[in-house]
Amino acid sequence: MDDWKTAIGKGMLPGALASVASAAVLALRGKQEAGHVFAGHNAISHWLWGDKAFRKDAPTWKYTLVGYGIHHASSLMWASLFEQAAGKVLDRKSPGATLAASAAATAVACFVDYQMTPKRLRPGFEERVSRSSLALVYTAFGLGLAAGALLNHRDKDQA
Repeated sequence: MDDWKTAIGKGMLPGALASVASAAVLALRGKQEAGHVFAGHNAISHWLWGDKAFRKDAPTWKYTLVGYGIHHASSLMWASLFEQAAGKVLDRKSPGATLAASAAATAVACFVDYQMTPKRLRPGFEERVSRSSLALVYTAFGLGLAAGALLNHRDKDQA
């Protein structure tokens, strides 16, 4: 097990990739289901701006930037926890084991987000997209975690 400073450092790449991948899927699904690319990202900002954020569609500094910032920070946190908890599995450099570990971590994140977190601190994009879209968003998140972990744990002589 790494010290937390190392785990946080290792969480940066998987967290960034998970954030970008899931945000891209959220934008696509938001466009298709809510009619606006930024609808899901704006909804995340309900942490600060309340239910009004669920009705914002246009890109704004107040809603979109804050929403994406919360999403990105949350992704970095989950990735750091993932690196800390699954480090020994990830060190095996097995794509299958890494995908399994990232799927488990993503399932835990989703469970915590929707079963253990007060409504005010839930992601919020569930107000703008369907459950099937949520599954796609979380799948993209898990694939981003896995890709970042595989890059983090590759052999140094292959880099």
